[in-house]
Amino acid sequence: MALKKILASAIVATGLATAGVAQADDVRIGLVVKALGIGFFEAAAEGAEEAAKELGGVEVIYTGPTTTTAEGQIEVINSLIAQRVDAIAVSANDTDALVPTLKKAQQRGIKVISWDSGVAVEGRSVHLNPSSNALIGEMNIKLADEAVKATGSSNGQIAILSATPTSTNQNIWIEEMKKVLPNYSNLELVTTVYGDDLADKSYRETQGLLKSYPNLKAIVAPTSVGIVAAAQAVQDAGKIGQVFVTGLGLPSELAGHVDSGAVKSFAIWNPIDLGYAATMISYNLVKGNATATEVSMGRMGSAMLDSDGSAAMAEPFIYNASNVKEFAEIF
Repeated sequence: MALKKILASAIVATGLATAGVAQADDVRIGLVVKALGIGFFEAAAEGAEEAAKELGGVEVIYTGPTTTTAEGQIEVINSLIAQRVDAIAVSANDTDALVPTLKKAQQRGIKVISWDSGVAVEGRSVHLNPSSNALIGEMNIKLADEAVKATGSSNGQIAILSATPTSTNQNIWIEEMKKVLPNYSNLELVTTVYGDDLADKSYRETQGLLKSYPNLKAIVAPTSVGIVAAAQAVQDAGKIGQVFVTGLGLPSELAGHVDSGAVKSFAIWNPIDLGYAATMISYNLVKGNATATEVSMGRMGSAMLDSDGSAAMAEPFIYNASNVKEFAEIF
C-alpha cells in the first residue's frame, strides 16, 4: 500500500453515496498530527481513511501545523472547533499547552482523544498509546544493546536523539529507557539531544554527537524523522560499522539505511493501525459505544482503559534486513 501525500486540512470523504456530498448523519472527525509532511502521520491518515470506509457516513479531516509547535496545533484545533466537528483526535506537541483549547472543544460537545503523543487528562477523554510506554522504553534499550554489540564491542557509549524537549511521548519513552538502563551495565548514556522532528536539525545534532563523542557506538532516535536523519549523517561521516543508529522509524524510509549498514535493526508499530484505531475510538465515543473501561478499536480489538483513560494498542515490532523490504511496501 503506497503512502499518500495528503495536504493540510484535506478532507477524506468516505462512505458517501456521492463524493463531496455530506449526509445529515455524518460523523466528522478531525485527525490532528504533530506536523504535516511526516511519513508516519501520512500512514496514520491511511488507517483513518480505512476506518471511515468501514464505518460509513464518516468524514475525516486530516490536518496539522507545518512545524511541530503547540501554537500551530492550537490554531488548527480552533479551526476544527469553528467547523463544529464531532470529534478531535490529536497527537500532541505539548502535554499541557493544548489543554485549554481542548477543554473548550469538550465544552462544546466535541469528543476529544489523544493518540501517539498524549495531552493531560483534563484535555481529553481517552489517550491511545501506540504500545505500552514501558515496553517501548525497554525495546529501545534492547535495540541499543544490539547496536553496540554489532560494532564488535560488548560495551559502549550511546546517545539519544529525540524530537522536541516538550514532546509528550518522547519524554515518557526516554524516562522508561532510563529505568531499564541499569539492567544493561555495558551501556553508558552520554547525552540526549533534540532535533525538533526537523530533518536538517536532526542531521546537524547527529554530526555534533559524532564529533563530541568519538567513542560513541549507538544513537537511539525514538522519532521517525530523527532516525532517518541520523542514519544519513552516520553514512555521510563514513562511520558505518563504527556507529549504528536505531530507535523508532518507518520501514519505507529506513530500508535503504538497513542496506547501507547504518541501521542494524529498529522498531515501530504500524501507523496505519494507529490511525485506524484512533478513528474507531473517536467514532465510538461520539456514538456512545464505550464504557469507562473499554472501547472498540474495530479490527484492532478493544482498548482497555485504565483509571485515567489511557490504553495501549499493540507491542512494538522489530524490523531488520530479514523483513524490512517486505514491510517497506506497506508503510
